[in-house]
Amino acid sequence: MNLTDEKLMEKFQNGDTEALNELYERYRAPLFRFIYRCTRDDQLSMDVVQDAFLKLQQKKHYFSPEKGRLKTYLFQIAYHTMISKIKMRARWHRLLPFLYKEPVNISRSDEKMEVERMLQSLSNEQRAVIVLFYYHDLSKKDIARILNIPLGTVKSRLHQAVQKMRKEWGIESDGKGS
Repeated sequence: MNLTDEKLMEKFQNGDTEALNELYERYRAPLFRFIYRCTRDDQLSMDVVQDAFLKLQQKKHYFSPEKGRLKTYLFQIAYHTMISKIKMRARWHRLLPFLYKEPVNISRSDEKMEVERMLQSLSNEQRAVIVLFYYHDLSKKDIARILNIPLGTVKSRLHQAVQKMRKEWGIESDGKGS
């Protein structure tokens, strides 16, 4: 029996913990990939996914299918959790810089490394929009909800990011937008 996300969430809201397990299995990998593509940090990504599901458990009754899809709600929780953790980490890093090691890069194919390098060259705001749109197939409207920004800002950031990446790849814009 393959229930929709919203039906599983309804079951979880009514006390069915197996429904939460099913949601976790569905979304732990996509949420991890989203956070990892934004941060390139395995441990932070795992922590954010765990914290996002803890927050979902604690605030399960705040979700309403009338307000939007569960996928959007989960990505929103994860994104805001990531931002909070990054800010907290930056504060600790300023106070205790000797506790932090430089990340070790794992060898990858040249093309994949180039795409990741370009993603990292984007602003955090542009990178989040690109990752949500192209890697997670979310609509611009869903992205606006997740990032808590106007739809026009999502479109603008997406366009600017695509133009920047095209320029870095040496691809001429056709002038018709992205």
